[in-house]
Amino acid sequence: MGRPDFENLQVYQLAEKLANQVWDLVKGWDYFTKDTIGKQIVRSADSIGANIAEGNGRYNSKDNQRFVKMARGSLYETIHWLRLAHSRQLITDEQVNKIKPIIDELSPKLNAYLNSLN
Repeated sequence: MGRPDFENLQVYQLAEKLANQVWDLVKGWDYFTKDTIGKQIVRSADSIGANIAEGNGRYNSKDNQRFVKMARGSLYETIHWLRLAHSRQLITDEQVNKIKPIIDELSPKLNAYLNSLN
């Protein structure tokens, strides 16, 4: 069995990079913080790439588009959780500055990928 096509997509690779950076941020938090905001932010960040992968595996343009839209929703949810984490002083300005360029690149690439499926 060959490697899935989605692994070659730059948009997927960015989503995976974001999810791994979010994981690295959260894994050092205390139990309460991990159990509340930590689980939410990890799930939403992981969901971006998972939805890209699942949509790609559908081999149907309309289904794929639907999953890319869910990935975009998960990206926005991740942004929400990152904003809360920052305002609650769980992540530093330096950590935000490390993640922000990935988000700034991923958001338009998700939209471009969605448009390419038409």
